[in-house]
Amino acid sequence: MAERRAFSGLLAATAVGVYLLVIAGATAAITDAVTACTTWPLCQGPVTLENPDLLIARGHRLTAAAVGVLTLVTVGVGLRTATRRRVKAALVTGLALYPVQVALGAFVATTGAAGQLPSAHLATGMAIFTSFVLALAWHLEAETGSDDDERVANPEPDPMPDDGGEPTPTPTLSGRDRFVATVGAYFRLMKPRLMWLLCLVAGAGMALAADPALTSGSGLTVRTVVLTLGGGVLAIGASGTFNHVLERDIDKRMDRTSDRPIATHQIPVRNALTFGVGLALAALALFWQVNVLAAALGLSAILFYSVVYTLVLKPNTVQNTVIGGAAGALPALIGWAAVDGTIGLPGLALAGVIFLWTPAHFYNLALAYKDDYEAGGFPMMPVVRGETETRKHIVYYLGATLVASGVLASLTSLGWLYALTSAALGAVFLWAVVELHRKQTEAAAFRAFHASNAYLGMLLLAIVIDALVL
Repeated sequence: MAERRAFSGLLAATAVGVYLLVIAGATAAITDAVTACTTWPLCQGPVTLENPDLLIARGHRLTAAAVGVLTLVTVGVGLRTATRRRVKAALVTGLALYPVQVALGAFVATTGAAGQLPSAHLATGMAIFTSFVLALAWHLEAETGSDDDERVANPEPDPMPDDGGEPTPTPTLSGRDRFVATVGAYFRLMKPRLMWLLCLVAGAGMALAADPALTSGSGLTVRTVVLTLGGGVLAIGASGTFNHVLERDIDKRMDRTSDRPIATHQIPVRNALTFGVGLALAALALFWQVNVLAAALGLSAILFYSVVYTLVLKPNTVQNTVIGGAAGALPALIGWAAVDGTIGLPGLALAGVIFLWTPAHFYNLALAYKDDYEAGGFPMMPVVRGETETRKHIVYYLGATLVASGVLASLTSLGWLYALTSAALGAVFLWAVVELHRKQTEAAAFRAFHASNAYLGMLLLAIVIDALVL
């Protein structure tokens, strides 16, 4: 057992090493370094501060050599340790592709080949990374999985508490305290904890669209930023309010939501609806002053989260979290459209990162609140397919998120800060997920949840700084 646990750590380290090579190779920094070093395997010429490209190129090749040795060791240990054929097959596939990757890199470096060869080099690296991520997911499933997971085809909600529809008695408050409590309740309706991250998503979209290498960048003004982020905050508030209204009865059955303002009758449904409509109209008014496309995307985001996700997906399909990730991805398109007036490919790539990150992020919360979601009658992945399957899918979507981050780098001029952030925080996220497989506790699920937040938050911040400052 100890040897198998050691192998999972070794495999995770190898996956991170391969990803570091992939994300570095996808950035503009490596692209410039390749033109500065046209010999192989070593670079000729002195390394100076005036010519750092040679240092970058040498570092990349030395890292590739070190990761190659680590790959050999990992595959050797895996072939002796792994119990599943598909784990061994994934390991052998990754190992077989590694010399192909090296050969493509050498050819590109020595000939200066353009066109499809650099893309093939990057794609092969992503295929190697994918092979090791799959091997890790399958090995962790075999190492830590259980056949005792209860699987529920159609979870039935617990009976609703009979409160007679009357407000919960509250202590007598002064007029000032009552006013403060009411304002706080309306603020809670807006789901403020979601605002910082979704605004950062929109900010990253705006920063990418302002990159002169991708667009004219002329649309990024203080007015555009204020209107877009202001509209985003109001749109998030409207969506959260409608979600509270539509799930008010279910909220009463779940511990984590039973104290929400509408569930406790602190705010009447009619007042909440009026508040939500007002927020939505104000959001659209701000987006409209930016451009029509931003307003249309803003309206789509509100409707998708409030209606499609809340009423259709969440209560009816185990894929609710996956498909529902589109709601969190739309701010990336709103940010790009606010600056450029279009939906550009880099904006779509950023939206893809958010879309794939959402299950890797939220499945951790679903594990921590599995019993609560079952009480509410929601067919979340842990409730329907069990905790082992859910943990495996977290690894799947984490790997897909990292690949999408590499694709985003290849489509933009993002550089070393983005690459290091994605690799370092991706490693932290992956390690938290490995620990979740091993410990299988609520605390471990929350650590992985917070690690996912840290990964995306820092990645988006790196995009903003890399695109606008560096």
